[in-house]
Amino acid sequence: MRVDRLARIAVEAETIRWKSAAARLACRIAFAMIALVFMIGVLIFAHIAAWYWIRVGFDQTFYVTACILGGVDLAIAIVFGALASRSSPSRQEREALDVRRRAVQSMATAFSIGQMALPVLRMTNSLLRRAKA
Repeated sequence: MRVDRLARIAVEAETIRWKSAAARLACRIAFAMIALVFMIGVLIFAHIAAWYWIRVGFDQTFYVTACILGGVDLAIAIVFGALASRSSPSRQEREALDVRRRAVQSMATAFSIGQMALPVLRMTNSLLRRAKA
Protein backbone atom coordinates (compact mmCIF):
# COMPACT_ATOMS: atom_id res chain seq x y z
CA MET A 1 0.00 0.00 0.00
CA ARG A 2 1.31 3.44 -0.89
CA VAL A 3 2.54 5.80 1.80
CA ASP A 4 0.24 8.67 0.80
CA ARG A 5 -2.79 6.39 1.00
CA LEU A 6 -1.68 5.12 4.39
CA ALA A 7 -1.20 8.68 5.60
CA ARG A 8 -4.69 9.61 4.38
CA ILE A 9 -6.17 6.58 6.17
CA ALA A 10 -4.35 7.53 9.36
CA VAL A 11 -5.65 11.12 9.17
CA GLU A 12 -9.22 9.96 8.50
CA ALA A 13 -9.09 7.50 11.40
CA GLU A 14 -7.74 10.19 13.71
CA THR A 15 -10.47 12.58 12.57
CA ILE A 16 -13.15 10.00 13.37
CA ARG A 17 -11.55 9.36 16.75
CA TRP A 18 -11.43 13.06 17.64
CA LYS A 19 -15.03 13.61 16.50
CA SER A 20 -16.20 10.70 18.65
CA ALA A 21 -14.21 12.00 21.61
CA ALA A 22 -15.73 15.46 21.11
CA ALA A 23 -19.25 13.99 21.03
CA ARG A 24 -18.53 12.06 24.24
CA LEU A 25 -17.16 15.21 25.87
CA ALA A 26 -20.26 17.15 24.80
CA CYS A 27 -22.44 14.51 26.45
CA ARG A 28 -20.41 14.75 29.65
CA ILE A 29 -20.72 18.54 29.61
CA ALA A 30 -24.48 18.24 29.08
CA PHE A 31 -24.78 15.99 32.15
CA ALA A 32 -22.66 18.42 34.16
CA MET A 33 -24.80 21.36 33.04
CA ILE A 34 -27.98 19.49 33.98
CA ALA A 35 -26.46 18.82 37.39
CA LEU A 36 -25.53 22.48 37.76
CA VAL A 37 -28.95 23.74 36.71
CA PHE A 38 -30.55 21.30 39.11
CA MET A 39 -28.27 22.34 41.94
CA ILE A 40 -28.95 26.04 41.41
CA GLY A 41 -32.65 26.10 40.53
CA VAL A 42 -34.19 23.32 42.54
CA LEU A 43 -32.01 23.71 45.60
CA ILE A 44 -33.02 27.32 46.04
CA PHE A 45 -36.70 26.47 46.22
CA ALA A 46 -36.19 23.16 47.99
CA HIS A 47 -33.99 24.77 50.62
CA ILE A 48 -36.57 27.36 51.46
CA ALA A 49 -39.35 24.80 51.76
CA ALA A 50 -37.23 22.19 53.54
CA TRP A 51 -35.77 24.68 55.97
CA TYR A 52 -39.19 25.84 56.98
CA TRP A 53 -40.57 22.29 57.18
CA ILE A 54 -37.70 20.95 59.31
CA ARG A 55 -37.31 24.03 61.47
CA VAL A 56 -40.98 24.61 62.21
CA GLY A 57 -42.57 21.21 61.59
CA PHE A 58 -40.06 19.18 63.61
CA ASP A 59 -39.05 21.97 65.95
CA GLN A 60 -35.32 21.55 65.20
CA THR A 61 -32.44 23.95 65.84
CA PHE A 62 -30.72 25.91 63.09
CA TYR A 63 -27.70 23.58 63.21
CA VAL A 64 -29.66 20.35 62.84
CA THR A 65 -31.68 21.82 59.98
CA ALA A 66 -28.49 22.93 58.19
CA CYS A 67 -26.92 19.47 58.58
CA ILE A 68 -29.96 17.72 57.18
CA LEU A 69 -30.11 20.00 54.14
CA GLY A 70 -26.35 19.70 53.59
CA GLY A 71 -26.59 15.89 53.56
CA VAL A 72 -29.34 15.96 50.95
CA ASP A 73 -27.30 18.38 48.81
CA LEU A 74 -24.28 16.13 49.02
CA ALA A 75 -26.27 13.06 47.94
CA ILE A 76 -27.68 14.87 44.90
CA ALA A 77 -24.23 16.21 43.93
CA ILE A 78 -22.72 12.71 44.16
CA VAL A 79 -25.39 11.20 41.89
CA PHE A 80 -25.00 13.81 39.15
CA GLY A 81 -21.22 13.95 39.53
CA ALA A 82 -21.11 10.20 38.94
CA LEU A 83 -23.25 10.61 35.81
CA ALA A 84 -20.96 13.34 34.48
CA SER A 85 -17.76 11.34 35.06
CA ARG A 86 -19.12 8.02 33.79
CA SER A 87 -17.72 7.78 30.30
CA SER A 88 -15.36 5.55 28.35
CA PRO A 89 -14.20 5.58 24.73
CA SER A 90 -16.81 4.20 22.35
CA ARG A 91 -16.24 1.22 20.10
CA GLN A 92 -15.97 3.60 17.14
CA GLU A 93 -13.20 5.59 18.85
CA ARG A 94 -11.25 2.42 19.71
CA GLU A 95 -11.56 1.09 16.14
CA ALA A 96 -10.48 4.42 14.63
CA LEU A 97 -7.45 4.49 16.93
CA ASP A 98 -6.56 0.93 15.89
CA VAL A 99 -6.88 1.80 12.19
CA ARG A 100 -4.68 4.86 12.66
CA ARG A 101 -2.02 2.85 14.50
CA ARG A 102 -1.94 0.19 11.79
CA ALA A 103 -1.71 2.84 9.04
CA VAL A 104 1.16 4.63 10.80
CA GLN A 105 2.99 1.32 11.31
CA SER A 106 2.52 0.48 7.63
CA MET A 107 3.85 3.91 6.68
CA ALA A 108 6.96 3.26 8.76
CA THR A 109 7.43 -0.08 7.00
CA ALA A 110 6.97 1.53 3.59
CA PHE A 111 9.50 4.23 4.45
CA SER A 112 11.95 1.62 5.73
CA ILE A 113 11.74 -0.42 2.55
CA GLY A 114 12.12 2.71 0.45
CA GLN A 115 15.12 3.88 2.45
CA MET A 116 16.76 0.47 2.11
CA ALA A 117 16.02 0.32 -1.62
CA LEU A 118 17.63 3.69 -2.42
CA PRO A 119 21.24 2.60 -1.81
CA VAL A 120 20.65 -0.62 -3.74
CA LEU A 121 19.23 1.35 -6.68
CA ARG A 122 22.15 3.82 -6.59
CA MET A 123 24.65 0.98 -6.54
CA THR A 124 22.84 -0.78 -9.39
CA ASN A 125 22.74 2.46 -11.36
CA SER A 126 26.47 3.07 -10.89
CA LEU A 127 27.27 -0.54 -11.86
CA LEU A 128 25.18 -0.20 -15.02
CA ARG A 129 26.98 3.05 -15.93
CA ARG A 130 30.36 1.41 -15.42
CA ALA A 131 29.33 -1.57 -17.51
CA LYS A 132 28.34 0.72 -20.41
CA ALA A 133 31.57 2.66 -20.24
